[in-house]
Order: sequence, then structure tokens, then C-alpha cells
Amino acid sequence: MKKIITIGREFGSGGRELGRKLAENLGIAYYDREIISEIAKNTSLSEQYVQQVMEKNPHDIFPVTVAHTFSYIDTYAIQQKQAVYSEQEKVLKSMAEKSDCVIVGRCADYILKSFNPFRIFVYAGMQSKLKRCFERETDKEHFTEKKMRKYIKNVDKNRARYYEFYTGQVWGDKLNYDVCVNTTGINLDDIAPHLAKMI
Repeated sequence: MKKIITIGREFGSGGRELGRKLAENLGIAYYDREIISEIAKNTSLSEQYVQQVMEKNPHDIFPVTVAHTFSYIDTYAIQQKQAVYSEQEKVLKSMAEKSDCVIVGRCADYILKSFNPFRIFVYAGMQSKLKRCFERETDKEHFTEKKMRKYIKNVDKNRARYYEFYTGQVWGDKLNYDVCVNTTGINLDDIAPHLAKMI
């Protein structure tokens, strides 16, 4: 039986790094940004556009009331967003069928439910997320703490809306995961071996 691990994560919690270390400990494939590259290749869309579709609030393209706003819907944008999600499903299933792997984000826990994945959600306190964001290389180095805090909240809000829009489930709800990991003040190198042993 395939060993598929999916990781949902709050921005700045270290979920991506933990996923990579977990894959290394288990000796299996790791997929994150590769998913975007594959979707872009299969849809002839730019990687930047695919990334934006995944990070933008999906509700922005739908009207609150049909009677007065229906004519203003950008049907092309709707089709593109649906095309990206449809391709996302195909790419994730193809990766899961190919080999044991760790997959970060992209509603993988929901899309791959037939594979019975081990579902992890990674979160952390705001101060820990701020510290991690400022420590790593980023194009937002000029951000003040206030601006970074707002950015983190916005990213998480959009991730939650994207996830909930396509899955009908609550992002970060412990009932949707097998393990929830709080990385506040914890060295990720210490967590990965224990998670690998558990899995």
C-alpha cells in the first residue's frame, strides 16, 4: 500500500520545511512547488498565474446576488480557475500513484482521500511565525512587524477560503487531520524523525 503524507500548513509555521525533512527521513518523494510547475506545463498557463489562482480568494469571482451582478462575472477567469483546480487533481493523483510521497498544500488531503493519506496540519503562534518569516530569505524583507503580521493573516485567510471552497471542509479543523503539529518554539529537525517513526 502506498505511503502518502499530505501537509496543510499555516503561513510561517514551517510546514513546507517540515514536509521536506519528513520526506528525507522516510526516503520518499517530496512535492511542493513542483505541483505548480506541472499544472502550468499541462495548462499552458504561467507558473506565476497558477500560483495566483491558488492563493487568491476564490469567492472574488462569484457574485453575492445574481440579479444585479451576474453580467459582471469574468467567465474566462472562472474557467481558468476551474481548469487549474481540475489539473491540480490530475497532477496530485498522478504523483500519488507514481510513488510514496509527501505533498504540501493544494487540498491534497481531500483530493487524495481515496489513497487514505496520513494527513498532517502544521500551525504555530503568531510570534513564532513572525520570527520564522523574518529569518528566512524573502522578497518582503522591508516589511515592518505590523505589515508582516497582516500579510501572514491574509495568506492564511485565502488558503482557508480556497480549501473550504473546493472541499467543503474547514481548513485547520483537527477533525480533518490525523495529526496537528504546533511548531511554536520547536526545532523542526527534532520533530521530523518522530513523525517519520509514527508514520
